[in-house]
Amino acid sequence: MEPPPTSHTTIDRESDITATVVRERARLVNFIRRRIRDPEDAEDILQDVLHEFVQAYRLPAPIEQASAWLFRAARNRIIDRFRKKKELPLADLPQADDDAGNEYRLDLILPAYDTGPEAVYARTLLLKTLQDALDELPANQREVFVAHELEGRSFKDMASESGVALNTLLARKRYAVLHLRARLQTIYDDLDI
Repeated sequence: MEPPPTSHTTIDRESDITATVVRERARLVNFIRRRIRDPEDAEDILQDVLHEFVQAYRLPAPIEQASAWLFRAARNRIIDRFRKKKELPLADLPQADDDAGNEYRLDLILPAYDTGPEAVYARTLLLKTLQDALDELPANQREVFVAHELEGRSFKDMASESGVALNTLLARKRYAVLHLRARLQTIYDDLDI
């Protein structure tokens, strides 16, 4: 008796998953570590992305471009990490009242994965808009935003390493946040989040 056709398909899918992970793992690790300084956090993100990839690859709808999917998922996880950090105080900012400190924060609210197709759509749209808005920033603003929010670097460390004045770095971050907020606000309004 021949095995059912699905078992052959399952074996092929498992082989495809393994081949893709072997082929892309080193590049993916480098991509994540360039953006996340803490090796443990970077490893957590890598494991989350690979787990999500295996789960998605086993769904009936095929993943057309596995490499692009992996890097997009990694970028989304890095942004998720930033979102989780939004609750932490920004200790590196000059002491000021809460309203003044808020100009340096981007409170990104993303719907959870498991709350239905509308939430998945909203989350995807918000993350795409955020990535586009980051790409629109001048390089010096984007670098400060990414270094502080995604890599967890302090303004003090960035100022000493780059030779750029602390107030200049704070201004760059502020302008980046204002631009990102403006771009995301239209999406929040449209989605009624």
